[in-house]
Amino acid sequence: MIFHIVALADWSARPDLPYAPASLEAEGFVHCSADRPTALEIADRYYRGTPGTLLAVELDERALTSEVSREGASGARYPHVHGPLDRAAVIRLWEVVREPGRPAVLAPWEPGA
Repeated sequence: MIFHIVALADWSARPDLPYAPASLEAEGFVHCSADRPTALEIADRYYRGTPGTLLAVELDERALTSEVSREGASGARYPHVHGPLDRAAVIRLWEVVREPGRPAVLAPWEPGA
Protein backbone atom coordinates (compact mmCIF):
# COMPACT_ATOMS: atom_id res chain seq x y z
CA MET A 1 0.00 0.00 0.00
CA ILE A 2 1.03 3.57 -0.66
CA PHE A 3 -0.64 6.85 0.25
CA HIS A 4 -1.17 10.16 -1.52
CA ILE A 5 -2.24 13.33 0.32
CA VAL A 6 -4.77 15.48 -1.55
CA ALA A 7 -7.40 18.12 -0.88
CA LEU A 8 -10.91 16.68 -1.20
CA ALA A 9 -11.81 19.42 -3.70
CA ASP A 10 -8.95 18.35 -5.99
CA TRP A 11 -9.68 14.63 -5.65
CA SER A 12 -13.39 15.18 -6.38
CA ALA A 13 -12.96 17.59 -9.31
CA ARG A 14 -12.91 14.93 -12.06
CA PRO A 15 -14.16 11.65 -10.54
CA ASP A 16 -14.60 10.07 -13.97
CA LEU A 17 -10.86 10.31 -14.75
CA PRO A 18 -7.68 9.00 -13.13
CA TYR A 19 -6.29 11.58 -10.72
CA ALA A 20 -3.41 13.63 -12.14
CA PRO A 21 -2.14 16.39 -9.83
CA ALA A 22 -0.08 19.34 -11.05
CA SER A 23 3.13 17.62 -9.88
CA LEU A 24 2.65 14.98 -12.56
CA GLU A 25 3.07 17.52 -15.35
CA ALA A 26 5.60 19.70 -13.51
CA GLU A 27 7.84 16.94 -12.12
CA GLY A 28 6.83 13.84 -14.06
CA PHE A 29 5.46 11.93 -11.08
CA VAL A 30 2.94 11.91 -8.24
CA HIS A 31 4.40 12.16 -4.74
CA CYS A 32 3.35 9.34 -2.41
CA SER A 33 4.20 7.95 1.02
CA ALA A 34 5.04 4.34 1.76
CA ASP A 35 3.02 4.05 4.97
CA ARG A 36 0.60 5.81 7.32
CA PRO A 37 3.22 7.37 9.61
CA THR A 38 5.03 8.90 6.63
CA ALA A 39 1.75 10.15 5.12
CA LEU A 40 0.88 11.80 8.45
CA GLU A 41 4.35 13.35 8.65
CA ILE A 42 3.84 14.83 5.17
CA ALA A 43 0.35 16.08 6.09
CA ASP A 44 1.73 17.82 9.19
CA ARG A 45 4.76 19.28 7.45
CA TYR A 46 3.27 20.46 4.15
CA TYR A 47 -0.53 20.55 4.48
CA ARG A 48 -1.17 21.85 8.01
CA GLY A 49 -2.50 25.17 6.66
CA THR A 50 -4.43 23.77 3.70
CA PRO A 51 -8.07 24.74 4.16
CA GLY A 52 -10.93 22.29 3.79
CA THR A 53 -11.01 18.53 3.98
CA LEU A 54 -7.75 16.75 3.32
CA LEU A 55 -7.62 13.10 2.27
CA ALA A 56 -5.03 10.36 2.42
CA VAL A 57 -5.75 8.12 -0.56
CA GLU A 58 -4.64 4.56 0.21
CA LEU A 59 -3.64 2.79 -3.01
CA ASP A 60 -2.86 -0.78 -3.95
CA GLU A 61 0.47 -0.25 -5.63
CA ARG A 62 0.06 -3.47 -7.66
CA ALA A 63 -3.23 -2.23 -9.14
CA LEU A 64 -1.75 0.99 -10.54
CA THR A 65 -1.18 1.02 -14.29
CA SER A 66 1.61 3.61 -13.94
CA GLU A 67 5.15 2.72 -12.91
CA VAL A 68 6.08 3.17 -9.26
CA SER A 69 9.70 3.97 -8.44
CA ARG A 70 11.56 4.02 -5.16
CA GLU A 71 14.82 5.80 -5.84
CA GLY A 72 17.65 6.59 -3.46
CA ALA A 73 17.77 6.30 0.29
CA SER A 74 14.47 8.12 0.78
CA GLY A 75 12.70 6.20 -2.00
CA ALA A 76 11.47 3.55 0.38
CA ARG A 77 9.51 6.20 2.30
CA TYR A 78 8.54 8.41 -0.65
CA PRO A 79 7.60 6.37 -3.72
CA HIS A 80 6.86 8.18 -6.99
CA VAL A 81 4.05 7.17 -9.34
CA HIS A 82 5.01 8.06 -12.92
CA GLY A 83 1.51 8.60 -14.23
CA PRO A 84 -2.02 9.31 -13.02
CA LEU A 85 -3.51 7.49 -10.05
CA ASP A 86 -6.08 4.92 -11.14
CA ARG A 87 -9.22 5.26 -9.05
CA ALA A 88 -9.69 1.49 -9.34
CA ALA A 89 -6.47 1.10 -7.29
CA VAL A 90 -7.98 2.97 -4.32
CA ILE A 91 -8.34 0.73 -1.29
CA ARG A 92 -9.70 3.35 1.04
CA LEU A 93 -10.03 7.09 1.54
CA TRP A 94 -8.97 8.50 4.88
CA GLU A 95 -9.65 11.96 6.23
CA VAL A 96 -6.57 13.67 7.61
CA VAL A 97 -7.86 15.12 10.87
CA ARG A 98 -5.91 18.24 11.83
CA GLU A 99 -6.44 19.92 15.18
CA PRO A 100 -4.39 22.85 16.48
CA GLY A 101 -1.54 21.72 18.70
CA ARG A 102 -1.98 18.03 17.90
CA PRO A 103 -0.41 15.78 15.29
CA ALA A 104 -2.60 14.83 12.36
CA VAL A 105 -4.43 11.49 12.52
CA LEU A 106 -6.30 9.41 9.95
CA ALA A 107 -9.99 8.63 10.30
CA PRO A 108 -12.19 6.76 7.82
CA TRP A 109 -13.58 9.36 5.44
CA GLU A 110 -17.33 9.69 5.55
CA PRO A 111 -18.69 11.56 2.51
CA GLY A 112 -21.12 14.24 3.59
CA ALA A 113 -20.18 13.95 7.26
